[in-house]
Amino acid sequence: MAYIGKQPVVGNFQVCDAISVVNGQAAYTMQVASANVEPENANHMLVSLNGVLQKPGSSFTISGSTITFASNLVTGDVIDFIQILGNVLDLGVPSDSTVSLAKLTATGTKSSSTFLRGDNTFNTPPLGGITEADMHRLTTDFTGNVSPIANNWERVDDASFAKIGTGITNNSGTWSFGATGLYQLIFHTSFNHGSSDIRYIYNHLNVTVNNSSYVEIATGWTNLKLIGSTTYTSAELSTFINVDNVSNVKFKLGSNSDSGAAVTMGTTANSYTWVQTIRLGDAQ
Repeated sequence: MAYIGKQPVVGNFQVCDAISVVNGQAAYTMQVASANVEPENANHMLVSLNGVLQKPGSSFTISGSTITFASNLVTGDVIDFIQILGNVLDLGVPSDSTVSLAKLTATGTKSSSTFLRGDNTFNTPPLGGITEADMHRLTTDFTGNVSPIANNWERVDDASFAKIGTGITNNSGTWSFGATGLYQLIFHTSFNHGSSDIRYIYNHLNVTVNNSSYVEIATGWTNLKLIGSTTYTSAELSTFINVDNVSNVKFKLGSNSDSGAAVTMGTTANSYTWVQTIRLGDAQ
């Protein structure tokens, strides 16, 4: 039902502890549960003395937690009660389960799959913190130094494999991310050779943050000492990439060896040479 006139102030309503009158004393300390209380002003109080309500400001005044009556009380006077009616703009503590969604300023959709963030928005929590994970492999061998490795990539399609999220995509050797975030990238390369020792073999990762200039940021080194006929080895690198813009942050992969003699191995039946990306969290 609506109120006629001014709606009553809602506040922290309290009844003070009983006060014993001291003969010839006008000032008394107000307490609730043995703790001093300080009303905002006398107009926010109901005070009964000897069964008569007292007028704020003239029959009594307050200063902090002290109430002072206009004249000294005497033996036989009774302070029936002192009730503090509440402070302006003090809403008190709501009862349990009484604050509805309509009373919040939160944006977004409330549901069983969302939560309320600290910025007052409803959002969907990431599943286990991992929202992107992908792996691609080289499908065909090649010999020599190639940078970037542009062709013959496929997303792993083994029966046990599954990606999470959009994944990464390759366009003529330029790799793009499907979502922003902080990623761990691992590039593993398998090599073989069958004629002589190879002093060094390495794979490398080049990254751009402006979709233009690339910088080599990680390298995995190995060598190959021929034992018998064809001999095998591998190199691997791992790093973090902060993808704050999917249009600008991209990467390229390369494979090199002494005199370009090593064979970089690829096949559709197994993951010999592969790249893996896992989104660890939000972009920094």
